Amino acid sequence: MTTSPSSPAPAENQPPAVTDHPEWWRHLPALASAAAGINHASNAWDAVSDSFCDMDGWPVDEKGYADGKVKRDAEAWKHVEVFLDHGPEVLAAVRAAADNSDYAEGPISEDLGRLRGIDTTLEQAGQLQREWDQIMALMDASLPGSRKLYEERAQEHRNSDGWHYAHELSHQGPALVRAAEYLADRPDTEQPPHTERARVALTRSTTGTRSVPPTAPPASLAPDPPALGRSR
Repeated sequence: MTTSPSSPAPAENQPPAVTDHPEWWRHLPALASAAAGINHASNAWDAVSDSFCDMDGWPVDEKGYADGKVKRDAEAWKHVEVFLDHGPEVLAAVRAAADNSDYAEGPISEDLGRLRGIDTTLEQAGQLQREWDQIMALMDASLPGSRKLYEERAQEHRNSDGWHYAHELSHQGPALVRAAEYLADRPDTEQPPHTERARVALTRSTTGTRSVPPTAPPASLAPDPPALGRSR
């Protein structure tokens, strides 16, 4: 049958369709934004922190200095939670798609090297979040009607402890995004992560990573917990 000029071309004559990005691609904007958010919180604090200190770097405005760090830590922790939500799937996909040559040389070799510690960062940040959830549950159970009284101090403590992980992710996060973008655009990238390779990908390059039990009980709560000091 003759095909009219206005008829669609037969499928065999169509140009090959552009391969869609893998499913985990959808996480990358959130991760890129979270990494930028951590850096913004850090830079905003660095820009004003000296104004609270003397020439030797010691705080002269204790309250202003402490409040500034509390604000920085709270802002950064919001972005750490984004990494906890979106990071593991992307990390597993990157580990599944990268081969030995990618680690040895090439456009993402340095970024892959920067990811060697991200497993520990995500694991320990996740443990901190689980402990927070347990503390909040205990407060609801043992301090009915008093949660708000102690929640703010407990939250400041979590955010302060979490700043270390935020700082690590400010460097590891962009490396993860760059590596994922490169691998997602490579034609031979597997559609992840359903293979055995993907299931074990999170353990690659993490020999010696400390395992943290996910159900470690939180510290017991006293009826009137002492005020949590802010780190300098």
